[in-house]
Amino acid sequence: MSETTRLLKPEELTPATELTRQVLEQLDRSLLGREELHRLVLIGLLSRGHILLEGLPGLGKTALVQTIGNVMKLQFSRVQFTPDLMPGDVVGTHILQETDTGKREMIFEPGPVFTNILLADEINRASPKTQSAMLETMQEHSVTLRGQTRPLPDPFFVLASQNPIEMEGTYPLPEAQLDRFLFRVMFDAVDAPVLQNIITGRRRGDVPAPEWQLDADDLKYLFTVMENIFLPKPVASYIARLVSATHPDNAEAPEPVTRYVQYGASPRAAIAMAEAARAHALVDGRPTVGFEDVRAIARPVLNHRLILNYQARFDRMDAHGVLDQLLESLDDTGLHLPEDVSLQPTG
Repeated sequence: MSETTRLLKPEELTPATELTRQVLEQLDRSLLGREELHRLVLIGLLSRGHILLEGLPGLGKTALVQTIGNVMKLQFSRVQFTPDLMPGDVVGTHILQETDTGKREMIFEPGPVFTNILLADEINRASPKTQSAMLETMQEHSVTLRGQTRPLPDPFFVLASQNPIEMEGTYPLPEAQLDRFLFRVMFDAVDAPVLQNIITGRRRGDVPAPEWQLDADDLKYLFTVMENIFLPKPVASYIARLVSATHPDNAEAPEPVTRYVQYGASPRAAIAMAEAARAHALVDGRPTVGFEDVRAIARPVLNHRLILNYQARFDRMDAHGVLDQLLESLDDTGLHLPEDVSLQPTG
């Protein structure tokens, strides 16, 4: 155990787990039929990560982000990304104004990025110039203009959306920006019973206001607890081996990786996986990260970080298929024991 991490006591962990349960309860009450997605989004926020929501229009991506802001009492801003959007429309710009003394000075006018939660709606519709303005905000949580760096509010999250099938008038996100997203979460359609509940209980699709809110002190408490979720060395080793095995030249890379992957995940992916695994353990009420926590969050962490080759397109293989086989083939302990050998102590 590191010098800065101590094992949490039950009286410290239980209140934090209860707070996460209440947040999920409010999200599940507001947006029906998306319990697993809400869980992933909360894990991402506890990890202080950005999330890319991918799905068709009308599925509730904007409503989800607004509800998160309401439940967690965070400032919320929305930017509709379009081809003519300029960087200044996002991060802010300097405006020539006359002061009280009669002099004219360049005054900084903050953009919508100065918030706690930024919804970057249809982010792939903005030009590469505007997309590049998001790189510093997402990594350094700051904005630099005219030689002056201004910090963004704390906490700061980007929840971006993009349509996976409409390609006209869009600019694919560069790999450097994709790598800054902790998760890419697929926003799938709900089934018929959930749709029936929506149309019978939600006139005009209105989302009910939360009955309970997480205040600023509680959120800081959750972040403090996150700092003390213990990551054992064997689990850290599994994360490192898992990320390394996404590279086709790695000795542990399975056949789907060597056949279909051109470039694997970055060290940032390993850091993201460790933090997300801690958050998953916290939501489950455990003070220590286990192998099951890593496996639970590995796909949304890695699915946008693998660059596949042309053979994958030819064979209709996607990142999800590669990751499924990678997780199945890689031994979490690294001991390569036979299947009939157990690590559990006997009588």
